[in-house]
Amino acid sequence: MSRDMPDEKHDRRGRSPQGRSGGERTARFTAALHSWWARRHGHAPPASDTDGGRAPAAGSRDGVPAASSADGAGRSAPLESALWRMRTTVRDEPGALAALCTALAGESVDILSLQTHPLGTATVDEFLLRVPARLTGTGLMAAVSGAGGTDTWIERADAHDLVDAPTRMLGLAARAALDPAELPLAIRKLLGRCTIRSLPAAPGTGRRAPEDVPVEGALEDTVMRLRAPEGGVITVERPYLPFTPTEFARVRALVELDARLGPRVPRGQDVLTLPEGSDITVSRACTGDLEAARAMHERCSPETLRLRYHGPVGDVDRYLNHLLSPRFGRTLAVRTASGRIVGLGHLLWDGDETEVALLIEDAWQRRGIGGELLARLAAMAGEAGCAHVYAVTQASNTGMVAAMRGLELPLDYQIEEGTLVITARLDREPARRTPEERGEQEHSGSRVGRRP
Repeated sequence: MSRDMPDEKHDRRGRSPQGRSGGERTARFTAALHSWWARRHGHAPPASDTDGGRAPAAGSRDGVPAASSADGAGRSAPLESALWRMRTTVRDEPGALAALCTALAGESVDILSLQTHPLGTATVDEFLLRVPARLTGTGLMAAVSGAGGTDTWIERADAHDLVDAPTRMLGLAARAALDPAELPLAIRKLLGRCTIRSLPAAPGTGRRAPEDVPVEGALEDTVMRLRAPEGGVITVERPYLPFTPTEFARVRALVELDARLGPRVPRGQDVLTLPEGSDITVSRACTGDLEAARAMHERCSPETLRLRYHGPVGDVDRYLNHLLSPRFGRTLAVRTASGRIVGLGHLLWDGDETEVALLIEDAWQRRGIGGELLARLAAMAGEAGCAHVYAVTQASNTGMVAAMRGLELPLDYQIEEGTLVITARLDREPARRTPEERGEQEHSGSRVGRRP
């Protein structure tokens, strides 16, 4: 989720308010770093999508072979093309859409799909187009403008966009029904580039949402606000493109589905066998595990908690409820045979970025548990379509550094005043060897293997 969260903003990083204000220079560094990330991962369409540059050959984009000069004179060479998504507004009157389609046909543009979003006196039309490679983004915009289209927005598409809208909506609803952590991801997949913020209910109000948000939600141009199932408000923003009532209705349907299904966590667990022969399990956790997680905090040393939360540890468990909420990400718990939690791994949605964080109880450290958790979190992030994961830690936290390196993914390091941010690029799968390939994997003198 986004970084912009009142009262809970420090919790998004798993740090206490005192920890964030304790080191002024470190705080400035962290703010500057995240400001840089915000500029690097802006929510507007990339400039290359609309700068009028010539589209790349479909041989590298859509798999359409380029025309060959060896073709016979009587044969038609296949056209190089690329997929584009386009949204434009036309007058709601007879012939307006026909004029737009005629203009596209004049440019040899193939309309693969069309959705209409009525707005009263105008209609927003959303197209999936197969565009000849010779036609630039600027040329496409000019053709649409000449046919009466206004407020036009275009971006490159891929084969995944060929799925029709009802099928996509059903697929997203199924994912959200199986896992509450999928709700923000489903909204982003439905709307494209957008920023989603989950704002908790005000302290002392329980599950009651702010009164300025109607039960049916509110739509204001580029911002929609809906009451979250657990209280508080879900805010969705898309600065570069206003939302339509149709999009608002679809998002509201997803949120209502989540609310009707109530709290739920996907079942399933992995079993790991430790060197001494005891078994531990790795499974999803939620707010129902709050008391067990607090008990683990009490068993952790102050140094372990400091390395995890980067500051004073007197009240670190007061925002565990936030960290365990599926609304903000996913949490994996390591449990003993008796059910006691001895490790937590968090995957936290953070706009275009995704944070990972680990906490392993002192008595269970250096047994490879952190590496196993981190590998699973990175795989979950990749399955969710995240491009990167990052960990905010301290330079002295050699265990976290080793776990990130153990992913065997490209890493980027940013460090100042002891604050270390390690970013892993998920453009390929983490190196996960099978038990047959690795036998029992060595971890700091101990071994962790999967039970057959």
